[in-house]
Parts: sequence; structure tokens; C-alpha cells
Amino acid sequence: MARLSLPACLIDGQPQHQVEVTDRGLAYGDGVFETIAIVDGVPALWQAHLNRLQAGCQQLGFSAPTQQALEQDLAALDLPDVGVLKLIATRGSGGRGYAPPDAPTPRRVVQILPPRPALEAEHSGITVRWCQTRLAAQPALAGIKHLNRLEQVLARQECQADGSAEGLMCDVKGGLVEATAGNLLIDQGKEWIFPTGVDCGVAGVMQSYLGRLADQWGINVVHRAFMPSEMNDATALLICNSLIGVVPVYAIGTQKLASSLNYERIREHLITQRLIAV
Repeated sequence: MARLSLPACLIDGQPQHQVEVTDRGLAYGDGVFETIAIVDGVPALWQAHLNRLQAGCQQLGFSAPTQQALEQDLAALDLPDVGVLKLIATRGSGGRGYAPPDAPTPRRVVQILPPRPALEAEHSGITVRWCQTRLAAQPALAGIKHLNRLEQVLARQECQADGSAEGLMCDVKGGLVEATAGNLLIDQGKEWIFPTGVDCGVAGVMQSYLGRLADQWGINVVHRAFMPSEMNDATALLICNSLIGVVPVYAIGTQKLASSLNYERIREHLITQRLIAV
């Protein structure tokens, strides 16, 4: 196959931009996805993203794309020096109704996209809001990055309405969980808090990486429930995901937060390790 130019898309290894209308990912969100930074022509944290994709497929009960198939797709694409790799795995096509076919033929989609646009003032700190949309409790789906993102869509509409750069989302009990498009790190210097929700949220690849990094740096990591009432002007909050790395939060609405003691150190590490682009 001839190498494809950006933007490019392969569906089951073939150059296409359309899936069948019977695809269950389109009809029911029956699938999972990964969004990966391409830095110096290489997908960052590739194995961790692949592991989460495969775990999500297993949780939903269909076969995941093999690592060999996905890497063959990447070899056929012209990976840019900097960009975004998106992987989608669905159960494939099926008939009417929610019941999946007895012998599904899963479908894989590999897309190469332009680099993400920078957030305004992302290095000095962004202003976010509390979202009214809550994350529903569903233990069967908690942790995986499934295609049902309607809660995030509604939350992003809230952000668009008042111009907030991001939004903070809570679970049904009111505990802080994550941003609309990222996980959270509460930086207390020698201790980092990763908020945990009640049977909801995505197990972040970047957050997991930062947890391992904290161990190397001798920083204690605590996974616990964190209530919005705990947030004050001494709190330093970072948003993290695989595309932005880490971004400091300057304020939640009109409530200003403290500066992170570790932001610059984390960012420099991610750049040096070629996990985010400059």
C-alpha cells in the first residue's frame, strides 16, 4: 500500500473515511477509543494506550485489534513529526436491537490528525468551571475509554456557554472526579492527590504515568475522594492527559488557586522524554 499523507484514515487496514451505517460504534457507542500524541514521529506512551484499548474491548466482550494489525496500519501511514493518533475499536456491524451478534467482526479505525490547538494561557494557567453535568455511576464501564461520551458533550456545552477553557466534573455523590477531557492532579508539594469517583471516570494513561513518576521523585501519591468544598486558594490543581501533558488551573470561576510547585518540573520531564511536543 502506498504511504498516505496527512490527514489520513485507515478502516480495517484500508484507506477509507466512512464506516457502515450498521456499525455498532455509530449506533450504540459500542466500542472504545484512544487519543495519542505523536512526538518526533512516534506515538507517545504507545504500549500503555494499547493496553487500555485492549482492556476496554475485553470489558465490553469483543476481540481487540491485535498489536500487529495496528502497527501494520501505522507503518502504512505517514506519521508526522507532531500530530495526533486516534484509534477506535468497535464491535463491528450488527442488526437492529441492542443484543450483539453471536460472532461479531470487530472493526478498527486508525486516524492521523493535526496537532491539537494550544489552550489560551495554558502555561500561566487556565480558568475552568464547575460543571452541573454529573458522571453517572456504572461499575461495568468505569475506567475504560468507551465511545459513550454524552456526559462530556453536555459538560463541554456548559464550558462553551461561558467561555471556560475546561470544566470539572463530579460524581453522583458530589465528589470531584476529572475534567471533561483529562484527569486531575492536586499538587501539595510532597504529596499528590488523584481524585477518585464512585464507579465512573476514565483511568488516564498520563495520570498513571505521573503516578509512577511521583514514586521516582519520592512524592507520595494518594488516591481518594476529594470534595469541591476542600478546594481553596492554597490548592494547586493540574489537568493532565496524553495530548496536553499537564496544564495548571489558575482559577475555578472567580476562585483563584495556588501555583503548582511541580508544574515546571513535570512539563520539562515530559518534553525531555518526548511525551509531549513543545
